[in-house]
Amino acid sequence: MNIHRRTFFVAATTLTFLAALSVSRLYAGSGSPNVVVILADDMGYGDVQALNPASKIATPNLNALAASGMSFTDAHTPSAVCTPTRYGLLTGRYCWRSRLKRGVQDGYGPPLIEKDRPTIASFLKAQGYQTGIVGKWHLGLGFQRDDNKTIDFMKSLDHGPNDLGFGWSKIIPASLDFPPYVYIQNHRVTGLPNRTQEKQGFPQYLRKGELGSDFDMEGCMDHLAETAAGFISEASKKDDAPFFLYFPLTAPHKPVWPAKRFQGSTKLGSYGDFVAQVDWTVGSVLKAIDDAGVRENTIVIYTSDNGSFMYRLDDADAKGHVDDETVQGFRADRHKANGPLRGTKADIWEAGHRVPFFVRWPGEVKQGSRSATTICLTDVFATVADVLAKSKPAKAAPDSFSFLSDLKGKKRETERPVVIHHSSGGMFSGRLGDWKLVLGNGSGGRQQPKGKPFGRPYELYNLVDDLAETNNVIADHPDIAQRLEAAVERVRNHEASN
Repeated sequence: MNIHRRTFFVAATTLTFLAALSVSRLYAGSGSPNVVVILADDMGYGDVQALNPASKIATPNLNALAASGMSFTDAHTPSAVCTPTRYGLLTGRYCWRSRLKRGVQDGYGPPLIEKDRPTIASFLKAQGYQTGIVGKWHLGLGFQRDDNKTIDFMKSLDHGPNDLGFGWSKIIPASLDFPPYVYIQNHRVTGLPNRTQEKQGFPQYLRKGELGSDFDMEGCMDHLAETAAGFISEASKKDDAPFFLYFPLTAPHKPVWPAKRFQGSTKLGSYGDFVAQVDWTVGSVLKAIDDAGVRENTIVIYTSDNGSFMYRLDDADAKGHVDDETVQGFRADRHKANGPLRGTKADIWEAGHRVPFFVRWPGEVKQGSRSATTICLTDVFATVADVLAKSKPAKAAPDSFSFLSDLKGKKRETERPVVIHHSSGGMFSGRLGDWKLVLGNGSGGRQQPKGKPFGRPYELYNLVDDLAETNNVIADHPDIAQRLEAAVERVRNHEASN
């Protein structure tokens, strides 16, 4: 029965997709560039050789992407964990303005993005784009429930990507370690849960939960990569309707479970092998773009939702992931997943939110260029609008500022307001120029001391002189700290950053 049900779902959603294409053709011009955003899950600044030449993990596809476009070396996520970063990327709005003030949602959580809130997808759809998402959602879904408040997986979801501007979608609900472990295509679960996934420890870390009949943990990322390539192939056939693909990956987030062909490929344990698979996956998308003949008119953005969860073990005698794969950390002489940055995912320190960020746009962005401009993932919305020479919708993307001038190698006419960082525990920091002020007295995340949001004394760092955040200079520069604190508070107390 499930097989017939899945066949019906695919047929129905194919008709929906074709209908969306026919509508798109009424509006879009062939000169508008396609846009592909690839969002890795927990990939650290030091995981890519283009940013960390000392890394022993080969990342040839990401290196090539960086060489063929611009690398932003001071790019940041709006949060040091995934749900709020995804909210910020799609809406151009800091997530702490929403009901989610700290932490992340699970796979059963309610929708976080309101149906009437503009997203990059809804904006581009209004410009006539074919819009699609393939991969990890993690922003809450409108699962329908029966009289006993139990989810009825046979019912169509009433709130998901398709209600937020995506004309076509194939997603998993949340991180790959959160149940329910199912695929959802255009509001419908493709394989009803008929099994239970048992709890597993690191590196193949999984929570116990419902498992769909067609779901394979090890094969998940390959399946999503194939689906993304298929979307590009089909959407590219409509040469009078550009496309937008949002491809949020499931890796190298836990469960660290690389496909068999990558296992043992890096000599750096499962994590290293998984990073290699992420690189291959990016390569498969780039190949799909080339095969479709649309490379020259496609903007590709690659980044991550936060830093790596792998700890750095500085003790030369420490037992790390290479010695024992159940250890969630590397000895510093073997690999630095977050490069020289302090902390890990979830922290307010730089390793929590400074991430790889590469942009390829043939003929428009200089190959092999680099930018040290401070940007935030919330800025993607305004930049895409600027590329199309369109204004953002009214009250949309209040924390988004275009970096198109940086892509063009030009000086910005106006400087971006303070960039706000946010930790998993709700700690804020503000970044302006060389300076970063932490409005708290610790990491606000995983590393000790965790401290408390707005706990004194605050911490001030000059990141040009001290990228590793080893020297708190707030006592020496109280005027700078006061100026930054005032800038952060202005943003926190208003509905928009400007």
